[in-house]
Parts: sequence; C-alpha cells; structure tokens
Amino acid sequence: MASLRDIKRKIRVVKNIAQITQAMKMVAAAKLRRVQERVQKGKPYANTMAELVGALAPNVKDFSHPLLTTRDVSRVLVVVIAGDKGLCGAYNSNILRLGHRFLDGQIAQHGAGNVQLVTIGRKAGEYFTKRGYKPVQHFPGIGPETPYEQIRAVSNTLTGLFASGQVDEVHICYSEFVSPLVQRPQNIKFLPIEPPAADATATGKASGATSDFIFEPKVEELLGVLLPRYVETRVYQLLMEATASEFGARMTAMSNATKNAGEQIDKLTLLANRTRQAGITKELLDIIGGAEALNG
Repeated sequence: MASLRDIKRKIRVVKNIAQITQAMKMVAAAKLRRVQERVQKGKPYANTMAELVGALAPNVKDFSHPLLTTRDVSRVLVVVIAGDKGLCGAYNSNILRLGHRFLDGQIAQHGAGNVQLVTIGRKAGEYFTKRGYKPVQHFPGIGPETPYEQIRAVSNTLTGLFASGQVDEVHICYSEFVSPLVQRPQNIKFLPIEPPAADATATGKASGATSDFIFEPKVEELLGVLLPRYVETRVYQLLMEATASEFGARMTAMSNATKNAGEQIDKLTLLANRTRQAGITKELLDIIGGAEALNG
C-alpha cells in the first residue's frame, strides 16, 4: 500500500496536470471562436461567388476552362489535411486512417506511379513519410492567424497540377466541423469543378435568371477570372473546416482530461484520508498495546 506521502505527491501531480489541461481547453476554445468568426465572415463572399458562377454559366455556350475539364481518370492527386499537434482526441487518427485507406485504394486502382500525395499539417506529413509514401508537396498546418497567401499557395498547387494535366482528378480528405463534439472525416472530389449550374441550383437561384443581361466584359472572360477565385474560396472553406474540427476536438479532449483529473483527485484524496486514518488507528493500537503490556 502506498504511503501517505506518495499519495499526496500524486495529488499534487494530478492537480498540476488538471491546471494544464484546463488552460489548453481555454486556449483551444478561444482559437475555435476565431476560426468560426473567419468562417462566418467568409460565408457571404463564398455564397455570392457560387451564385455568380452559377448565374453566369447558363449564358455561355461551349465554354471550356482547364478547371472544368473532365478527362479519363488515370492519374489522381490525394490531399490529406491533418493537424500540426496532438492532444486532440481521435481527430488526427480518424482523418489519417481515412486518407490512408483512400490512398491505398487509388494506388490499387491506378498504380503507385499514377497517384500523387499532398499533405497539410505536420501529423499528416510524418504519418505518410514513416510509411514509405513521398508527398509531392507538404504544407504546414493552417491556423486562425495564417496569412491568406499561404492558403492561396495551397490552391495554386492543386490547380497547377490539375490544369497542367499532371493529374486528372483531385480528392481532398478533411474533417467536416459539425460541433466541438462532432467532427466527420470526409473525402470529396475537389477537381474538376462540377458544372457551375449545379451550384446555382443548390443556392436556390433560377438558372435562367440572368439570360436578359448583357455582360461587359464577355461572360467567358468573367468566368475565366472567377473560377480560380472560386477554387481559392473552396480551399479556404475546407481548411477552415479542418482547423475548426481540430480545435473543437482538442477542446473536447482537454475538457474530458480535466474532468478525469478531478475524478482522480477525489479518489486519491479519499485514499489519503483512509491511509491517514489507518495510520492513526495503528498508532492508537500500539499505544494501547504498550500500556496493556506495562500493566500486565
């Protein structure tokens, strides 16, 4: 049985851990709020961009753009978005497991030489590198203070590989943020862009609502400018979703750790009280036994 001194030492250690996890929970909550604010502020722009692309598309006949080009799929790019740090529950393991499974499936279908990998976040880079995969590009994790130039660099890499014909499809594995308690690993086909008319339908806009307008410059020129920005907007949304998922998972994990530490402290305190009472009882018995021996 542990001594009272050992138990008190364990209580101090657990209390220190509880303070650390509580602080990490508060930091994650603050960062999550900042990410959610950025997502909320960016939604009007993203929605307007989708509506504009969807409104312009019906006014163009035989329009072609590198980002809309559909080819026979023989070369695939897989993008896996994970975090830079751990201590966020099963967030990293869930998304890395999904990305690994999808990557192996694409390699089995198209061959190892026809599947390329891009990793975002230190955990993703380390995970796949240790398992013998060689990412063609690695980006650090995205946070609430990440400059937009870094997000644009991610978008340019993906669009560059696709538009140049080096890959025929681009898939992104990320975590969809539902709530701080729920994050859903997702795999979506990112490129080629689906027909913009589908976006207009999704936003509830009539596809022919702008057919009576005269555009200046030409609709083709407008779409040529808007489509790359539309892709940047989607990349931004997915990265912010993944970042919010990471902070939500970390906040939940640290909250559970703090709760578990409190329960452990209660158990250790009860054990310390019992140990102290046992020690007092033993000393009383020794005194009584000694007095009886002297009287006898």
